[in-house]
Order: sequence, then C-alpha cells, then structure tokens
Amino acid sequence: MPSRSPGARPRAARLIRGRPWLDPVLDRAVDAVRDRYPRVGAAALAESRADPELRSLRVEALAKAAAGWSRGIEALLAEDPGNPDLWLWLGRTRVEEAWRSRPDARARSVQAAGYIAYTKRMKAAREPLMRAAEIFRDDPVPWESMMWLALGLDLGREDKDALWAQAHRRWPTLYGAHVARVVTLSPQWGGMMEEMFDFARVAMSMAPREDPRAALIPLAYFEYFVQERSGIIRGTSSWFSAEECRDVEIAARRWFEGPRPHPRTIEAHNFFGAAFHLADARRPARQHLIRTHGRPSGLPWSYFGDETDQYVKACRHLNLDIS
Repeated sequence: MPSRSPGARPRAARLIRGRPWLDPVLDRAVDAVRDRYPRVGAAALAESRADPELRSLRVEALAKAAAGWSRGIEALLAEDPGNPDLWLWLGRTRVEEAWRSRPDARARSVQAAGYIAYTKRMKAAREPLMRAAEIFRDDPVPWESMMWLALGLDLGREDKDALWAQAHRRWPTLYGAHVARVVTLSPQWGGMMEEMFDFARVAMSMAPREDPRAALIPLAYFEYFVQERSGIIRGTSSWFSAEECRDVEIAARRWFEGPRPHPRTIEAHNFFGAAFHLADARRPARQHLIRTHGRPSGLPWSYFGDETDQYVKACRHLNLDIS
C-alpha cells in the first residue's frame, strides 16, 4: 500500500453526534432507549456495576437519551423496586430534565414560574438518587449525580463538599466526579480560580499515565475563560497565552491512553483538541481531534455555541474531514 504523503489529509471521519465514547453496548442501549425500549438501557447499566468509570459514563448517556420520558424508567421500577440501577437512572434522568428546563439567568425576573418549575424538577431527583445510594452502598455514581443536583440548586458549599467527599471516598479516581468538582469550584459557579486550578493540578499529579484526569487542566481553563474573559475573546489565538498553552501541553504529555482506553478517553481528547485549537497549536490539536473519531463531547464545545457546529468548525479549520 502506498504511504500517505506528508501533506495529505487523514481519512474522513463520520460525524457521530452526542456520543463521546467507544462503547458499542452503550451505542445500542442509547438507540433502544430513544426508541422507547428502556430494558436495554437497564441491562447496560446492570453490566457496569463492577466498573464505576463505565457506570458513570453509561448512566449519563442513558439519562440524556431518556430525558423527557422518565416514566418509562418509573414503569420498570414498579416491577423491580429494589433495583439500584433503575433508581440511579431515574434520578440522573430527572437531573438532566431539570437542567434542560433551566431558565436563562438573565431572564429570571420575568420567568419566575419557569424557575420554580425547574427547581421542583431538580429537587425530584434527590429521592431516587438517595435510594440508589442506600441500596448499592459502595456505588460512587449516585453521589456524582447529586453533585450536579447541588450545583443546579445552588446549595451551600458545605453540602457540595459533603457530596464530593462521599463520591471520592467510594472511588477516588472517578473522572465524572472530578469534572463535577472542577465546575463546582469554578468562578462562574461561585468558586475561586486558584482553588479550582489547585484541585485540577493535584488530581492530575496523582493520576497514573493512563488516567485521563489530565484533561481537568483544559477544563479548568475553559471554566475560567467563560467567566473572566468572555468579553475580550476574539478568534483563536487570543484564548490562551503562551504560558497557558504550555500548561496544557504539560498536562497532555502526562496522559497516555494505553492499550485499554479509559471510558472517558474520547471526552479527554475533545478537551485537549479544543484547547490546542483555541491556542492556535495546530499539530497537537489535530492529533487529539483525530482521536475523537468524529465524536464530539458536550463539554468543552458547548462553551462556544452548539457543540456539533463548533466541533465541525474546528476540524475543518485544521483540515480534518468530517462527513
């Protein structure tokens, strides 16, 4: 086979919206749930009980697939009320449904009724998540889900810290809980920039090479930029200073996905790819975005607009074909 010329583009990737994973079981389960066959989703969750990282990813994806149709999960619970997978799935789905109904903060004064409804939906997620945690006591994922609930309800710092402690105690490396913690500590949610970056750096320093928590560094930068630089950001190279870009480069070099990729590998490549793209570092941006296999994640692309549009725009800017 002839070798590819240095200037040639890699083979076009097929765009796969809203699925930042390489998990065929989850792909099939999401399709089934969207077609109103929730038992397939329940089976995918049951298979993940021994792997919190996989369980975290699957319940997040299945909750998004079931949002707007949580009564299907409730029907399964009526048949099997002692099933922790179903309680977890119901609670996380209610969290997703609430977030989707959250009124624009700038319009709350004229959307009081909408905000009351949003708060009611978010509070309704707590009971099923607590039931899941009580039935399967070693599971960190209900506590991770409650971290997003606490953020949505703007609970006090003590409550947020307590939920993080519960998740961390059960599975100290849980990627999804670390993402929720970085967001919780970010300036746009009432936290402090220094504490957010300190947390991300400590987590990265404690992570093995094949652990994608190095991606917490670009996540922290995006959270910081959205709050502190939203009014001055223009184009690409204005996002990251040279020093900030070096910080992301150091984080990227600490991570090696290895022969058995982590369930969140695609998501981590999205974070690094977006960061290098916005730092105008074309080569590492291309390297990471090629490894997303055409699968954009919600964060970080939703910081800039529609996640799929922004992802495709970045790929095309880097001469990566997406079909």
